[in-house]
Amino acid sequence: MNKYRYALLLLTFFSLCLSLPIFAQQRTILLTNVEIFTGKDEKTIQGNVLIEGNLISKISTAPIPTNRSANVQIIDGKGKFLMPGLIDAHYHAMFSNLSQVALLTGNLGFVNLVAGKNAESLLMKGFTSIRDLGGPIFGLKQAIDAGVVAGPRIWPSGAFISQTGGHGDFRLPNDIPSDPDRGISYAERINAAAIADSPDAVRLRAREQLMLGASQIKLMAGGGVSSIYDPLDVTQYTEAEIRAAVEAAENWGTYVTVHAYTPRAIQQAIRAGVKCIDHGQLIDEETVKMMVENDVFWSLQPFVDEGDKGTLSPESRAKQLEMYQGTDTAFELAKKYKLKIAYGTDVLFDAQKAAAPGLQLMKMKRWFTNFEILQMATRNNGELLALSGKRSPYSGKLGVIEEGALADLILIDGNPIQTLELLTEPEKNLLLIMKNGIVYKNQIDN
Repeated sequence: MNKYRYALLLLTFFSLCLSLPIFAQQRTILLTNVEIFTGKDEKTIQGNVLIEGNLISKISTAPIPTNRSANVQIIDGKGKFLMPGLIDAHYHAMFSNLSQVALLTGNLGFVNLVAGKNAESLLMKGFTSIRDLGGPIFGLKQAIDAGVVAGPRIWPSGAFISQTGGHGDFRLPNDIPSDPDRGISYAERINAAAIADSPDAVRLRAREQLMLGASQIKLMAGGGVSSIYDPLDVTQYTEAEIRAAVEAAENWGTYVTVHAYTPRAIQQAIRAGVKCIDHGQLIDEETVKMMVENDVFWSLQPFVDEGDKGTLSPESRAKQLEMYQGTDTAFELAKKYKLKIAYGTDVLFDAQKAAAPGLQLMKMKRWFTNFEILQMATRNNGELLALSGKRSPYSGKLGVIEEGALADLILIDGNPIQTLELLTEPEKNLLLIMKNGIVYKNQIDN
């Protein structure tokens, strides 16, 4: 390699490094006179918060002295409500805004740009972290982490892993029987889905996603609403196949979550070692008890009939209505047995819903108090993210305001514990948005 090419490579490397947040200049920000909701307790405290770099270094009801010679930005909170950034524990950043047809036939560059725009919108509505449970997300995550585009932190699953004919099988009927000579499908090529039909195949696909940077593995363990081939009641995968993914994830220090609605699908997944159930609307009491006994997290979405079937086929609409009928029972059972619930939206192929995450949060008022909802979307979700262990892409605690936690914060003009509806108008009511110690919005006068 000649010296000019070597110098160019070094220059490129250092240019990329300097664009990353870890090389950013140390920041010190003092938020004074704020009403602090820690994410843990309903009672708030009036005080001050010091942020050094990307961490909360001090919280005090008394004034916090700072080094006058240091470059400290002081923001007077004027008594406004400070809380942890919101977290969506079931999101699909690549699938939320466009139709399924557009995603599976359109140019992936276009899809990424639309997803990037939505990611910025999500951050500016107060959601500073998401757990992405399926899709070709690694490029967008890399761009956000490098500061190329604004957006929330992402805990990526990568491609969701599905059996043939399962909830993640996007192939057309004329692609069957599968033929290795034809190669893999488009959805598999872009890493949206991975089809696997044996323990060895599931293990391989799980390891591929971990290799690409998955913080947890997502399996389709039962029938779904929007999928073409599978009735809602079917159980997908065998216990041995699910266990193969669990073992691969555990070897990497992380966990498997599954899409499942029915008792049979959920129970099989738990026996295989799965640590989180996503959905579960058709669950029964026996299965809830099994979740409690095995310390399984429940990521439960507020799926209720809004009278709009969207673009669903009649078959999918029928499955959707069947699933909706179980939502009230699922939430009541979760409350009865005091399961820790993670909040997520699972918005798919619906730009209107994706643009209004605060309205999705309001649906939880059907079952919970404002405080309980805020706690789910902050502390509870932060604890679910922490299940990724060392595979977490970000080091530090989230979902709480405490010393040593990551500085992901929002400042609100009003008290959402009293009036949760404030979060439905983020442009007006979110005065300050901070992620990783960086201020992305500041509309409070100083």
